[in-house]
Amino acid sequence: MFSVHVSEPARDELSVGSSRSEGILLDVSDREEGQGKSLAQSAASGILVTMTGQVLRIAVQVLSVAILARLLSPTDYGLLAMVAAVIGVADIFRDFGLSTAAIQAKTLSRAQRTNLFWINSGIGLILAIAVFALAPVIASIYRQPALVDIAQVLSVTFVLNGVATQYRADLNRKLAFSTLAVADVASPIVALGGAVWLALSGAGLWALVGQQLIQYSVMLVIVAWGARWLPGLPRTSVPMDGMLRFGWNIVVTQLINYVSNNADYFIIGLRSGAVALGNYSRAFQLLMNPLNQVRSPITRVAIPVLAKIQDDDAAYGAFLLRGQVAMGHSLGFVLGVAAGAAAPITVLFLGGEEWSGVAPLLALLAVAGVFQILAFVGYWVYVTRALTFRLLQDSIFSSSVRLALILLGSQWGVIGVAVAYALAPALTWPATFWWLSRFTTIPTRGLYLGALRIVALSGVAVAASWLTTVWLQDAAAIVSILAALLTAGLACAVVCAALPPFRRDALAILDVARRMARRSSR
Repeated sequence: MFSVHVSEPARDELSVGSSRSEGILLDVSDREEGQGKSLAQSAASGILVTMTGQVLRIAVQVLSVAILARLLSPTDYGLLAMVAAVIGVADIFRDFGLSTAAIQAKTLSRAQRTNLFWINSGIGLILAIAVFALAPVIASIYRQPALVDIAQVLSVTFVLNGVATQYRADLNRKLAFSTLAVADVASPIVALGGAVWLALSGAGLWALVGQQLIQYSVMLVIVAWGARWLPGLPRTSVPMDGMLRFGWNIVVTQLINYVSNNADYFIIGLRSGAVALGNYSRAFQLLMNPLNQVRSPITRVAIPVLAKIQDDDAAYGAFLLRGQVAMGHSLGFVLGVAAGAAAPITVLFLGGEEWSGVAPLLALLAVAGVFQILAFVGYWVYVTRALTFRLLQDSIFSSSVRLALILLGSQWGVIGVAVAYALAPALTWPATFWWLSRFTTIPTRGLYLGALRIVALSGVAVAASWLTTVWLQDAAAIVSILAALLTAGLACAVVCAALPPFRRDALAILDVARRMARRSSR
């Protein structure tokens, strides 16, 4: 709803250098008999559908801001943001990790699905009541009496989201990505239309509140219709302990990440003031929020596919390697260009000398983004192999390192915090693969080598784009950015053509693209 800042020791590891591994890496097709299409094709088509939906969703969000900003005041947005910042913590508990528990389960009976539905709906209702009752407290924190009514009305969204949670999980488990994409795009479009009508009618702030209610109501209708099932009565005889433990570990992990991911904002505001925090938040929202929105649909596809092949170590490891390569090089290239061309990007999107301090922060956060994606496939393993307690331990370790570095870096102001934010994942990502290899079978060596290749190629993109922007420093921002993209692309293409390991990565990415294109043409 509201944004929030993610057995036996390994044997017979799959090496990228082995012929067996290479064959699997380049073709994970038809592993599951009895299905009309391969999981590889399902994954490719799923990525295409979800990425298309995500692009459309982001476009609707931008359009919403552009339209409503002309009809409403900054104060309206500020009041809504105050409420969202507080009740966003409660939203972590609304899902309780049970949607992920349902998706990754090897088997899920109708009775278990029904129980999960009532658990999520009950949690949503309890949270709605809690937020409604605590609305005066929220208002007193900000000394804004108007927040009481806003918080109480928005509390209804917890109920709507609680009811919708297992419908979305069921669609995800069935790989029904088209229905999910329709829900993700149609609901904000309808909500935008309603908000515009309310704003033109003079509703002011309540246009934004109405937008939230409409969006989640439409979302619920679409996913419930798409899932095409109705819950029965809950049954206490059905075993749920394993799923609840799974969900609890996810919740605690999310809480730890919430604190860790918001520590930089708190410390910058406390030590460096509003101007520094404003620059940092603009850089973060310009780069990290879109990055998270792109990673989300990829994970939405990867987890159910990996859950289906979790007992086949060869296919499972090959999918991890392919996923790391496809996601890492694609996002790493974009982040590399963002780091190298941070100055003209800042001018293009923010403009003016007053935002000049954003450019170095943007570059550092882009570097942080590259290191963050290196071990992101580890999250897929933690979830699909039901290692959520190990994920919790990993999160505690990485969050502790990040907090310590941010506290140390804050001695040098906002730049020090940004350096710390980039340094933390650079130091902790290797630990993720090592930690996982102690409890499950993963292609550890292949994942390490793949990560190093992603860093190397991202570094090529950084260097090429930076040199281009320095050469074109007097050109228009858009010209510098386009030129940086072109030169970085050419430089990376040369590396891929000259070095076999990078060439194999490029072929694997092209194969994923081919599958997506073939699926879209049907």
